[in-house]
Amino acid sequence: MSGIKTVSFIGLGQMGRPMAKNLHEAGFRVVGFDASEEARLEAGKSGLIVSNSLEDAIRDSDCIVTMLPNGDIVQDVLVSNDRFLSAHKGALLLEMSSSAPLQTRQLSELVGTHLRVVDAPVSGGVKRAIEGTLTVMAGGSNEDIESSKPVLEVISSKVFSCGPVGAGHAMKSINNYVSGAGVVAASEAVRLGTEFGLEAETIVDVLNASSGKNNATEVKMKQFILNEAFSSGFALGLMSKDIGIAADLAKSLNLNLKNLEETDLMWKRASKEVGGSADHTRMFEFVTTNSDSKN
Repeated sequence: MSGIKTVSFIGLGQMGRPMAKNLHEAGFRVVGFDASEEARLEAGKSGLIVSNSLEDAIRDSDCIVTMLPNGDIVQDVLVSNDRFLSAHKGALLLEMSSSAPLQTRQLSELVGTHLRVVDAPVSGGVKRAIEGTLTVMAGGSNEDIESSKPVLEVISSKVFSCGPVGAGHAMKSINNYVSGAGVVAASEAVRLGTEFGLEAETIVDVLNASSGKNNATEVKMKQFILNEAFSSGFALGLMSKDIGIAADLAKSLNLNLKNLEETDLMWKRASKEVGGSADHTRMFEFVTTNSDSKN
């Protein structure tokens, strides 16, 4: 278990709670915190130690994991009133939220005299969080990423070292751009085929046996969309946010990526019309509703 014995887990929502539970069951002393009393109560039922105070949760911690909605909240939670100083000097901060890469670099500068920062966002959704088979995209020094592996390997099946601090969050936004574009393409494909007279299930089966196969056709169309369950566990607004991070990164690098821009705009519209809290697989409803010709 290397030198990490106590892990402070900040953010006990749908993703954070099973991740923290897996660390607890692996033998780490896990102290959880969430601003939501309901989330704290649910985590306590899982056998986790839960603190009502963030400062107490990270006090004397060897490793802080943040699993929060965005980088603004991470900075507010840790940097405000220098709360991060409660942790051991030299402790690891594993920033696993979906944050903007340049903001993550700023965070590293703010806390870097006290904490070693590795940004380590994940992909895989709630099901793989429960299984401990998430994919982790890590950014930081080689030494710090190596130090973090005893924790990361409990909650994931694959850990990719992507580069310096910020690289993990850059990779996460790129991944979700491709994922979100795939959901749109698969939804439009089904709309096109069914309008012609094909069966939706047949379309998906053929795509999955052919070169059109992607994550949306494999693990979303039949499981969450065609059966109208819309319960993948990942919000439409979060997907939109992540794609927006990729679009903003492209602009900051002076890149003119038209498909990324269009995908970003489409998910923003869907988030507004369908609702950001809706499951992201409801993009299918947005696509089908807006697919009729206006001419």
